[in-house]
Amino acid sequence: MFSKILYPTDFSKEAEKALNYVKKLKDAGCREVVILHVVDVAVVEAYEDAFVWAGKDVEEETKKLDEALIEKAKAKLKAIAEELEREGLKVKVVVKIGSPWEVIVKTAEDEKVSLILMGAHGCGRLGCAIEKLIGSTAENVIRHAKVPVMVVR
Repeated sequence: MFSKILYPTDFSKEAEKALNYVKKLKDAGCREVVILHVVDVAVVEAYEDAFVWAGKDVEEETKKLDEALIEKAKAKLKAIAEELEREGLKVKVVVKIGSPWEVIVKTAEDEKVSLILMGAHGCGRLGCAIEKLIGSTAENVIRHAKVPVMVVR
């Protein structure tokens, strides 16, 4: 039924809960998982303002920041990928920079997944305490995705 799943993660506890469901869907026919982490462009842009105030080369410092955030995410994703591979799943790891919900929806289309499985809310720009029943990223993914979305609370 859901042979290829997109599992977006921000490494929050909610995303970890969703990972447990990814493992369970193997018994329901899942064979492949695309693990996605999106470096929020708004976070990068906030640092750009700090670079300006510090009198640094914004383009050079932003490039360094992007590379550092991507490498840090890849290291965390490697451990998740290994865990899923031990479960017998084929895994692809993707890291992108952009608006999280837009990148999730676009990646789902590009990868031709049959399901997006994600946590209800992570630690977005506004912080975990402000997010209510469902986070704004999950809400936008639900509204715009062309495939089913499973949200884990």
